[in-house]
This record gives sequence, structure tokens and C-alpha cells, in this order.
Amino acid sequence: MKRPPIRVLDISGSPEAMGHVHGSAHADEIRAYTDERVELVMSGLWSGGPIGRGEVLELAEACLPAHQAHHGRLYAEMLAMADGAGITPAEAVVVGGFTDFVDTVRATLGGPHPDAVIEDDCTAFIVPDHRADGAGLFGQTWDMHDSATDFVVLLRTRADDTPAALVFTTTGCLGQLGMNELGVCVGINNLVAIDGQIGVTWPMVVRDALERETAAEARDVIIGARLAGAHNYLVFDAGGDGYNIEAMPSIRPVTALGDDALVHTNHTTTPETDAVQGPRAEDLQTSSKRRMAVAAERLDRSGIGPDDLIELTSDPTAVCQVAREPYNVESSGAAVMRPRTGEFWAVWGLPKMNEFHAIGFGA
Repeated sequence: MKRPPIRVLDISGSPEAMGHVHGSAHADEIRAYTDERVELVMSGLWSGGPIGRGEVLELAEACLPAHQAHHGRLYAEMLAMADGAGITPAEAVVVGGFTDFVDTVRATLGGPHPDAVIEDDCTAFIVPDHRADGAGLFGQTWDMHDSATDFVVLLRTRADDTPAALVFTTTGCLGQLGMNELGVCVGINNLVAIDGQIGVTWPMVVRDALERETAAEARDVIIGARLAGAHNYLVFDAGGDGYNIEAMPSIRPVTALGDDALVHTNHTTTPETDAVQGPRAEDLQTSSKRRMAVAAERLDRSGIGPDDLIELTSDPTAVCQVAREPYNVESSGAAVMRPRTGEFWAVWGLPKMNEFHAIGFGA
């Protein structure tokens, strides 16, 4: 499907003001997306077994204190967004943090972990400075069930007391990946965990990391969070420092950026994280390993520029996912960032069919 340039919503000021603008600007979409995601949890396609709506929202409500404890200002923004959209705070946890929340649900329901869980989301990579003519790059696709593509939006945030940021996300979600005006980049890949818990979901952790001045500080935010579920996080900064964190609720090994590009997809890569990874369907595991191998091979050279990452994210023979039965996961968009220069490009919709556009920090 051909789509226009990615939508940009400017939010600024206090947490309450930012959240209210977000929620009220996209209220109808947020309510529709919330209903869809609650129903996905109820169906068991992502959460491992059928569950009633009341039980879903009760579990989401139990996660609210962890969000408030993690970051009071971002919690206030989330509540204001929910109020502006006409959803409850518990529903805000589900619509924003769905892919972490389902880890919590699976761990709470107990019993054998099914291998039919549909999680195969995102390919991300950091290209070190010396392989990119002195100005390293971060890029990733954002992959999700194809119905999520309609809800993609870019938030241009300018809070009262934190760095401005460009945040790729979906309506109703605090943030999924992005870059702040100091050049700190944060991105993610989804992972499947058996050690989910009542905790904070990943969008708040991403936004918290985007408030930091260095990649090392962003890394420490991720390491220190009480995570509800599993994601892989990649952080990079204008000084060329970068890290990959396979962040399971119970363990978080870190790999520092070295001479080669850091590439990650949707399977764990260390013995420690393998031990708490949930079962994955064989074809999804094959997809994840193939995308990692292809991206690593294509980035194993010098002279890489933004156009190379745009081409990589747009190539369906590489990392661009096209929805297919039975999973219907697709690349709903993508972003490429060059933190040393503050440049940011993003695309809405399937990258192979749509154009990247440069987006600046000024309205």
C-alpha cells in the first residue's frame, strides 16, 4: 500500500500538556487500536492462551505502579494521553506496551509455553563511524502485525526539561525508537520471554533512554529498569559509542560496538538469554536468523551511507518483511539516523513501496 510521508505530531511543554495533545489529536485511532490490541491478547495468538477482557485489564492495571515508579513524568504523560483519548490507564499499558505485556500475560497464565506465539518483529543495526566515513549510522525496520501500520506516527517532542527528540511510534504509545537532539539513538527488536513479570513496558524505557546525554547513560537506563517483558535494545550516540542489550526481565547481557556493525533481529544470541527465551516457531526462527545474516553481510564493508541503510531496510530479500499467512507480520515503517550530524529519515508503511523523508527537530 502506498502511503504519504510519515505523519508528524509536535508535542511540547509539561508532561500533562504533551500527553493531552497526543491523546486528543488521535483519539479515535487510539481507541480503535486499543480495542484491537486488547482483543489480540484475549485471543491468545500473541499471549499464549485465551483470556477474558477483565483479566487482561486487571493484569495491565497491576503494571501501573511499576510505570509510575520508573519515571513519574513519563507516567504523567501516559495518563494524560489516555485521558485525552478516552481510554483507561490500564488500556494505555496494553496499547503502548503490547509486545512486552504479552510476555507478562504468558508468565502469569502459566502452563506450557506455546510455540505458535506470533512474534518476529524488527531488524536493527548500528554502523560504526569508521565504516561510514566518520559519521556512524543507526537504522531499523519497525515490524508488527500488518493492521498496526495504519497507526504509525512520528512524535516531535520538546519537553520543558529534557532534550528534544524525534520518536517513531504508533498512536497511543509513548515511543518505540528515535534520536534526541544530542545524538543519542535508541532502537529495539522484539524477543519472546518465559520470565515476564509485573513491570514497566518498553515504550517508557525507550523514552527514558532518549532523555539521556550519552549511549552509556541510555544503556544504564535499560539495565536498571524493572522490565515487564523482553526486548533487545540498541543505543548509539554522536561520539560513536554504541551498545546492544538483550534485555530479558531476569538477565541483560551487553555487547559494546566494536569494529563491525552490530545487527540484531528477533532471537537471543547468548547462553544466558537462550535459557529464558520462549519457544519460537521454526519458520520465524529461520526468518530471524536469515535477516541477521543478510544484514551483517551487507554491512561488512566501508563507505556505508544513509542510502545504503535505506536500501537495506527496503529490500524484501534482505530485512523488509511482507505480510504473509499465517503470521501477517510486516515492516510497518523504518528509520535511519546519523547522530553525529543530527540527521533523521523515516518512512511510513512498507519500505519497499514507500519513500523515506528527512525530518528535522524544528517544527
